[in-house]
Amino acid sequence: MYLSTIYLEYVILNPSFILRIKKGDQMGHPDPIAFEIAGVEIRWYGILIASAMLIAVLISCRRAPQHDLSDDDVLDVALWMLPAGVIGARIYYVLFNLSMYPTLRDAVNIRNGGLAIHGGLIFGLLAVFLVCRYRKISTLNMLDLIIPSVALAQSIGRWGNYFNGEAHGGPTDLPWGILVDGVKVHPTFLYESIWCLLLFFFLSWWDRNKRQAYGQTIALYGILYSIERFFVESLRTDSLMIGPFKQAQVISICAIIVSAVLYIYSKKHFPLTQQE
Repeated sequence: MYLSTIYLEYVILNPSFILRIKKGDQMGHPDPIAFEIAGVEIRWYGILIASAMLIAVLISCRRAPQHDLSDDDVLDVALWMLPAGVIGARIYYVLFNLSMYPTLRDAVNIRNGGLAIHGGLIFGLLAVFLVCRYRKISTLNMLDLIIPSVALAQSIGRWGNYFNGEAHGGPTDLPWGILVDGVKVHPTFLYESIWCLLLFFFLSWWDRNKRQAYGQTIALYGILYSIERFFVESLRTDSLMIGPFKQAQVISICAIIVSAVLYIYSKKHFPLTQQE
C-alpha cells in the first residue's frame, strides 16, 4: 500500500512518466506510442479507436430495449459495421492521397493514422443496411439506436489525432492552441471532439424523449454533425480535396440536404406507430 501511494504521487507530479508529454508553455501533443510489447509499438491512436468502438457497442446494447431491439441485434450489426467502417475509412483516405501510398503495405498500415470519417460512415451505413435486411429488422430503427454512440466514438477517437499530431488547423494566438512542429495551431480535433460529445448527449436525449418517427435521430445527426464539420474543416490544413474544394465541406453540404429531406419524409411516412 505504501509503495502504491508513492507511485501514485509520482505519476501525479510527473505526468510525463505515463504520456511522456513534451515540455513547453503551451499544450503540445505527447508521445504517440503508449508502450511496447515484445518490440511492437502500441500507439495511443489504436487504443483510442478500439476503446471508442467498444464503448459505443456497450452503450448501444444498453439502449437497445428502448428500440425494441436486443443485444444480439446490436452485436450482429456491430460485427459487420465496425470492420466495414475501418476499411471504408482507410480506402476513402487512400483514394484521395494515392501519391502517399506507393505500395499495398503502405496503404493498409493504419497505425500512423489516415482514416477518413466520411468513408467510415458510408461503409458502416452500408453494412448496417445489409445486416438489417438479412435479419429482417428496421434499418432506420437500428440507425437511430446506434448513431448517438457513433457520435461518442468520434469524440473519443479524435484524441488519436492529438497523439499523432495531425488533423489540426492553421496558426492561432488563442490560448488553447497546441504546438505542432514549433507552431501554435488550432486544435481542430478538440473542436470536433467537444461537438461530438455534446451531440451524443443531445441525440440520446432526443431519441428517448422527442423522436416521433424512424430515421429522425440519424437525420439529426447528419444535419448537426455536418454543420460543425463544414466550419471546422475551413480551419484545417490537411483537408482531402475535390478539385479546388475541400471534400469534407462538399460532403457536409450534401449530407445536410439529404438528412433534412429524410427528417421531413420520415415524419410523414415512418411514424413510430407503424413499422418502417
